[in-house]
Amino acid sequence: MALATVRPRARGAAAARTGGRRRTHRQALLVVLMLLAVQLVSLARPAYACGCGAMVHDPKTTMTVGRETSVVRWDGKTEQIVMSLQVNGTAPDAAWIMPVPHRATVKLGDPAVFDRLATLTEPAVAQRHYFWPRGGDWPFGQNLDAAEAPPPSAGAPGVGVVGRERLGPFDVARLTATDPGALRNWLKTHGFHLPAPLASALRPYVTQRWEYVAIRLAPAERHRTLSGTLDPLRLSFASDRLVYPMRLSALATTPQSLGLYVLAPHRMEPRSAIGGFRPEVFFAGRIRPEGPLRALTGSRPAFLTAIDQTFPQPERITGDHELRRTAHDTPYRRVRYEYALLRVGGVPAWIVTVGGTLLLLQAGAVALTLGCAARRRRRATPATG
Repeated sequence: MALATVRPRARGAAAARTGGRRRTHRQALLVVLMLLAVQLVSLARPAYACGCGAMVHDPKTTMTVGRETSVVRWDGKTEQIVMSLQVNGTAPDAAWIMPVPHRATVKLGDPAVFDRLATLTEPAVAQRHYFWPRGGDWPFGQNLDAAEAPPPSAGAPGVGVVGRERLGPFDVARLTATDPGALRNWLKTHGFHLPAPLASALRPYVTQRWEYVAIRLAPAERHRTLSGTLDPLRLSFASDRLVYPMRLSALATTPQSLGLYVLAPHRMEPRSAIGGFRPEVFFAGRIRPEGPLRALTGSRPAFLTAIDQTFPQPERITGDHELRRTAHDTPYRRVRYEYALLRVGGVPAWIVTVGGTLLLLQAGAVALTLGCAARRRRRATPATG
């Protein structure tokens, strides 16, 4: 009877546990499916901004800006910006809006500029020595020590078309606007499909009577997608202050990274972080432009300031970067240290030191022994009188 009573309960408990596990598995599967759906939705979103301008594409396609590198040249009256974008994805075309404070001219830039600046700002190499042997030094094995110190179309009402031209893969329109909505409608009519939030983001520039460079990126060959490093564009406009447009990047949905090479008469710094991490200078120094840099500065010397900054939460971006002169033109350069075993006359210093110490100890021991022997002899020698 006892067994007959217990078995049904055991079977019921087992069934309950099985049903509980199934419900847990279904709930876990539901959570996984929901997370997957969120990821798919996020992948379908257009990239509203990159670095210092709005970048949009068909939401049915994907496009990422892997890196944006900019060179800014300012002489107190005129500002030049050379930008290079590295993109990847399935979008056959995309649009990008760049606000500028005054009327701009647009040309293709020289990609060699970035190579030259990368070389100029490489870390200096310095050597440091260590005394005791490490990995790779006799009598040890392989070397494990490699250290680096951190240290033209008709315009719609409210929109004026200054010019329109084809530059390589770019369809470039230079515009003025007195109304953000009219600007968005003109862009849409002429193949620049921008999201509604972008019109609101452009309003402060419209109020300040800035102008705009609208750029549609399209491959020269049909049925190809935008991929790789695009030809750089060079914008030039009058400006009595060094300003780098960043406000539109607040529309970005992913963390943003800004890298600037600033060529000016003196060392420059951003007035504020405008919502990102503190800008970090990785090079500062006076240079004499050579090669491709002559097109930006001529033959006149310039002070180069190289700046990196990240924006983990782009929605916190509060405005444009305005750069000002620092109190002093203090040079700065990163240093990469190479470590080597300290040697004296080609012989490791630790061997010389240890060997010399052993010789001194041995000499001291010999002297002590001889001294003790001499004292014993003196004590053993009888006195004569």
